[in-house]
Amino acid sequence: MTQEGADAPGGGVPGEGFPGGPGRAPETAFVLGGGGVLGAHEVGMLRALDEAGIRPGLVVGTSVGALNGAVIAADPAQAVARLTGLWHSDIVRTAFAGSWAARLSTLAKTRTHLHPNEPLRGVLRETVPAARIEELSVPFQCVAASVERAAAHWFSSGPLVDAVLASCAVPGLLPPVVIGGEHFYDGGLVHSIPIGRAVQLGAKRVYVLHVGRIERPLSPPRRFWEVGMVAFEIARRHRFAEDLATLPPGVEVHVMPSGVTTPASPLRYRDGSQVAACIDRAYQASSRYLRERGG
Repeated sequence: MTQEGADAPGGGVPGEGFPGGPGRAPETAFVLGGGGVLGAHEVGMLRALDEAGIRPGLVVGTSVGALNGAVIAADPAQAVARLTGLWHSDIVRTAFAGSWAARLSTLAKTRTHLHPNEPLRGVLRETVPAARIEELSVPFQCVAASVERAAAHWFSSGPLVDAVLASCAVPGLLPPVVIGGEHFYDGGLVHSIPIGRAVQLGAKRVYVLHVGRIERPLSPPRRFWEVGMVAFEIARRHRFAEDLATLPPGVEVHVMPSGVTTPASPLRYRDGSQVAACIDRAYQASSRYLRERGG
């Protein structure tokens, strides 16, 4: 496992650690953001990109974007079919299985989370054929938040399932993942859409696949329960906005549209009833974008 600090760009040399060595940075990167069940939107975006003949030379992901990204990096040619099947199989309810009674029982025992991470680990093992990150067909990195260092940690080699599981470890829902004696939580805590990482690694053309939240304007909360949601959204979005505002010359970024029109409740994190609609909506919006703007 590559141990890298808060935002270390892999030694500062574009292409370092990738096939071909330094100076052979991938031209096109797919960056996949986090957002739980809303990650189904990324499948529709991917389908539009695939039909347009756009494939990645680098995949960077966080949280559910790390899961989707690992499938893409394993086999870009088959990723649309595999992810469509995975999401239609109700991956979210499988990963977060259990009645309210079972969830409360888990919380009573652990005092920190509602779900064990074994079901999600099982899904990952069945979905991605590679055992290690470096075995993937396309260079892949994902991020998690280190508890002990209060910093971003990028996984660029080593056991794939552990890395993705760490990136997906939503605080309160899942336990932190222990790797090398260090505890890791969801990568969305430090990078909700890690576009900056792809740029650091030398990508010149970046396609952002996300869950739709960034398309909805924020407004001041009107109810007590909305305060925490708005505060969390500010924390999620500011890093992405800063990355976009400070892009170096020559970098082209396409933020794929999701077609989202209404907000989703974070309390319905296991509700997969809208998966098909999310995939189709993002596919239609992204296909239209690519036709109108070009790839």
